[in-house]
Amino acid sequence: MNFSNPDDATLRALLDRVRTIAVVGLSPQPARPSYRVAQAMQRYGYRIVPVRPLVDEVLGEKAYASLAEIPFAVDLVDVFRAAEHVPAIVEQCLALHSLHRPFSAMDRLPGAIWIQEGIVHEAAALRAQAAGMTVVMDRCLLKEYVRLKTE
Repeated sequence: MNFSNPDDATLRALLDRVRTIAVVGLSPQPARPSYRVAQAMQRYGYRIVPVRPLVDEVLGEKAYASLAEIPFAVDLVDVFRAAEHVPAIVEQCLALHSLHRPFSAMDRLPGAIWIQEGIVHEAAALRAQAAGMTVVMDRCLLKEYVRLKTE
């Protein structure tokens, strides 16, 4: 089975539903793509939650060393890590996802994972999809937002 990204209608619905985005690998350096994308999404009204060890804060938001340390629900995990790290991130998402199954679909943590442009790990993406998560891979969150929501 080959991975395929959701269609545009599904992506629009996802972007409408999401309010809080955990950004795994969010750099505190303004020149880095993760910072620029997260900053733009923050300006579009999304709450950004930095996930990066050894950093206290990025973009005015408290940073967490791991997804498991975030004490509140997030709607989307946006991944800015190399492909070899994606399987472990998916496993963290699935562990958190299963912990929150008693709640409604809107309360689950997290319901979607976005693997940024240039990052591909098909097996991990298929694993997350099979577990019921919405998965987007090898696409830029900001570019897709601009394409789908600001037309």
